[in-house]
Amino acid sequence: MTDNAVHDIVVVGAGIIGISTALALQAQGRHVLVLDRDDGLKKASEMNAGAFAFTDIVPLATPGIMRKAPKWLLDPLGPLSVPPAYALKIAPWMLRFWRASWPDRYRHSLNAQASLMDASRHALDCQIRETSAEQLFRRDGQLQLYEGEREFRASMDAWQLRKKHGIPFELLETRDAIAAIQPGIDARFTHAGYTPEWMNTCNPASFLKHLAETFLARGGRIEADDVMSVTPGEAFVSLSGRNGETRAANVIVCAGAWSRHLASTVGDSVPLETERGYNTTLADGAFDLRTHLTFGSHGFVVTRINDGIRVGGAVELGGLKLPPNYKRAETLLKKAKSFLPELKTEPGTQWMGFRPSMPDSLPVIDRSPRERRVFYAFGHGHLGLTQAAGTAKLVTELVQGQTPSIDMSAFSARRF
Repeated sequence: MTDNAVHDIVVVGAGIIGISTALALQAQGRHVLVLDRDDGLKKASEMNAGAFAFTDIVPLATPGIMRKAPKWLLDPLGPLSVPPAYALKIAPWMLRFWRASWPDRYRHSLNAQASLMDASRHALDCQIRETSAEQLFRRDGQLQLYEGEREFRASMDAWQLRKKHGIPFELLETRDAIAAIQPGIDARFTHAGYTPEWMNTCNPASFLKHLAETFLARGGRIEADDVMSVTPGEAFVSLSGRNGETRAANVIVCAGAWSRHLASTVGDSVPLETERGYNTTLADGAFDLRTHLTFGSHGFVVTRINDGIRVGGAVELGGLKLPPNYKRAETLLKKAKSFLPELKTEPGTQWMGFRPSMPDSLPVIDRSPRERRVFYAFGHGHLGLTQAAGTAKLVTELVQGQTPSIDMSAFSARRF
């Protein structure tokens, strides 16, 4: 049904980026309507690992990474893969990914990522306080685990970068030091890095629900509609959805993996691709997990969700239409059992979701180059939860005509 009213601001997408943005704008006195897909699927914002990875400042496209590219096609169950059926379609994105791995672009992206992480950490503290959400968080740190001296030494550059950017950590070089923080890890993991300020939400679905309910309680509106196009007009911006037309004075596209299509209807070409993430959520009591565990060389994490355990991660660049390959989730779970021998892997619930990814690992946070009344906030990859509050603050500053808190050039929609 067509709504003839011209809304102050319409946010497209009710994931963690969209709801955080709606709350931030609402706090500035703006009237916000959120439109969200009603497809019955669990959002990545609800089913992720629940981690706020402020220490993860290193982009995926690192110098030399393309030497590993042939392995991605040959190992469909590896930590970073491209399904053969999608290889040709993703080739232009991969070329940009390769360019993003050159030392000059890599350094630029790393510094921008560190800046956004710092801004997001401070913004999250404010969001937690202003929405009374502290009860939904754990501050138990994180262990990044390494199999042997060689793998550990190879990680030193990344730890030095964290040190440079003021991230506190402790390097552990004995099994006893690791066990003091997290017992029950297989002896093959001889070294680790511990980041004590790492934090998790107890359950990302509960946190998203809490933010949405806070937004509604403060007078906001959330409606179900699958927005198919965003068309600027003389007097307003028109959003065409399955339920008809919605009119807005300003539109913010926070539609995750579906944002590329919506940007194209405005006239903007954005090289957004889809990371397909997999996980398995295990029952309460599956393992006595005391801190977030990251098995970096294997591309997955083990984390607590309420009193249960979630094993997930890996990157499959496969778009929105290919069927899920749940063998990836099974492979991760088998590895987790091998690495944590006491882990109880039954029963478990599998999930696959979509993460919107840009070639340089940086999101798009910008005003549309084609239309001043349309703004973009998408492309965070697996860091959407981490960067949501910071992104919301920056988008709100753009909409309000304020000077952004950080240099925004690296997040431009024009950068490619």
